[in-house]
Amino acid sequence: MEIKKIAVIGSGTMGNGISQVFAMNNYNVFLVDLNEELIDRAISFISNSLDRMIKKELIDVNKKTMTLANLTKVVGHKNLPSDIELVIEAIYENKEAKISLFKDLREIFNKNCIFASNTSSISITELAKYSIPERFIGMHFMNPVPIMKLVEIIRGFVTSEETVKTIVDLTKKIDKIPIEVNDYPGFISNRILMPMINEAIYAYYEGVAGIEEIDAIMKLGMNHPMGPLALADFIGLDVCLNIMEVLYNGFNDSKYRPCPLLKKMVAAGKLGKKTGSGFYEYNSK
Repeated sequence: MEIKKIAVIGSGTMGNGISQVFAMNNYNVFLVDLNEELIDRAISFISNSLDRMIKKELIDVNKKTMTLANLTKVVGHKNLPSDIELVIEAIYENKEAKISLFKDLREIFNKNCIFASNTSSISITELAKYSIPERFIGMHFMNPVPIMKLVEIIRGFVTSEETVKTIVDLTKKIDKIPIEVNDYPGFISNRILMPMINEAIYAYYEGVAGIEEIDAIMKLGMNHPMGPLALADFIGLDVCLNIMEVLYNGFNDSKYRPCPLLKKMVAAGKLGKKTGSGFYEYNSK
C-alpha cells in the first residue's frame, strides 16, 4: 500500500515532531487539533525547528519552504478528508480519550486507511477494538522526533502482516529505524526506561543521594546522555506516573509501584520542564 496522505491528530510536542518528519519527506500532512491557535503554535514550532536545521547546514531554505507547504491545518478530526491513507493519533496519554477518538475515526475513513497510535504504553490490542483491528498498529516515536531515529512498531494481537509491512517500510522511507515488538504493557522502551526512572526517584525519596548526584552517577558511570531525574522532567512527571500506573496495573506486580514522591509531585503540579518546576527548576523564558 502506497501512503502519501497522512493525518496527525494532536499538535503537541510529539504531534508536531511527527508532522515535521513526514512533511520533510514530502508527504501531505494534515495536522489536526481542537482549534487553530494550537495548530498555529505547532507550525511555528516546526518553523523554528527547521531554522535551527538550516543554521546547522542540515537543510537549506528550499527544504523548509517545501516542508511547510506540505502541512495543512485542520480544526477538528471530523473535518479531515475521507481519503486519508494513514492516521497517527498523538493526543495526550489517556486511554478513554484515545478510545473516544478512534470510535469516531473508524466512521470517517475509507476501508484501506491504517490507524496508528503514538501511545507510549497503552495496549494496542485494546485500542484496536474501537477501530479496525487488522489495520491498527502502534508507532511509538521518540522525543525529539526530528532527531531520534527509533520508532517502536507495536503489533496488536490481530494486526495484519500487510499492515506491519506497510508501516515498517514507511518508517524506513522517513529515515527512521523501525523495531518491531509485541503488545505488552510499556512495550520494550518504557518497560525498561520507566522502572529505572522510578527507582531513581525512590533513591532520592529514601535519601540515598541528592538529585544532581543521582544524575551524575548515571551520566558518568553508565554513559547516559541525561540523568534519570532530568529525563523525567523532560518527559513530564505526569507522563512518567501514567506509564508506571499502566505497568503496575497491567502486570499486577509490586515492582512497578510508582514512587509516592512521584505521585505527590504530580498532584502538586510540579510536572517538570513544561511547568517550570520538577526535580530541577527551569527558566520559563
